[in-house]
Amino acid sequence: MSNATPAAARAAALDERHGLPGVLRFCEGPGGLLLAEVSNAQARATICLQGAQLTHWQPRGQAEPVLWLSDAARYLEGKSVRGGIPVCWPWFGTPAGRPQGPAHGFARNHPWEVVATGARPDGSTGLRLQLDDNPATRALWPGAFALSLDIVVGATLDLELCTRNTGSVELHVTEALHTYFRIGDIAAVAVRGLEGVDYFDAAAHAAGAAPVDCRQQGPVRFDGEVDRVYASGGPCWIDDPLLRRRLHVSATGSASTVVWNPSAAKAHRLGDMGDDGWRRMLCVESGNARDSGVSVAPGGTHRLEVRYRVAPWSDADASAAT
Repeated sequence: MSNATPAAARAAALDERHGLPGVLRFCEGPGGLLLAEVSNAQARATICLQGAQLTHWQPRGQAEPVLWLSDAARYLEGKSVRGGIPVCWPWFGTPAGRPQGPAHGFARNHPWEVVATGARPDGSTGLRLQLDDNPATRALWPGAFALSLDIVVGATLDLELCTRNTGSVELHVTEALHTYFRIGDIAAVAVRGLEGVDYFDAAAHAAGAAPVDCRQQGPVRFDGEVDRVYASGGPCWIDDPLLRRRLHVSATGSASTVVWNPSAAKAHRLGDMGDDGWRRMLCVESGNARDSGVSVAPGGTHRLEVRYRVAPWSDADASAAT
């Protein structure tokens, strides 16, 4: 008689159907959550099937992971893990008129199905995960949908979040790929590519301060809590002189970029960021937030595509940044 846990048995069944020997395997992770682990010639990655959440991506040759994962992360059924790339859908933030609904939607808290996996000709590895509407989702939101996430793990990380309206009523969604980047120190990094872009200052709004509608002057730097929704989905990048790398983010199907670091006081209130974890993380999130939500007609689709790329930091970059 097997002593395997139910999660281990499910992982074994997934391995038999979708595993790629020596490249992709499924296993039981902390808290009994199912994980997909990728290790190819270009990179390593881990995906939690609950929420279709990337928790690790590290291209070969990088001394540090590109994604930040909290040392105090909690692995619980029905809860998003602190770090990686949670999928915020079908709403970003708090749902309008329903403050009791789960923050950032339900997609990041529900188990997704593995639809397909495959080795690609360039040596990268692909996975497709899907979440369909079901009684649990309809109790929170009435939409009929098929939501898929295509993941390509290689020297770059490519994600495509596709919303398909399978019902007879138009869907309106706000969304984001809530990406936590691992950085050397929040005081040393800068986000570039958003200069001159208008943004909503959510931290100022929450504090009752003014102004809340602002325009970015120069690169984004950090000396306190930053929580901003920029009215641009264009390319941007993080300059990280301590880890000597530049993290590029480019998206299509995106009209918003969210930049977030909670600073010390809020990080302490969150309770799962670890000791000074906020210093080593920065969220730069591609999506369609606030007034940039998307409407999907019956039978229609909307695609949010993001590519993450790492480039080396040079002494010339350091001189230009001063």
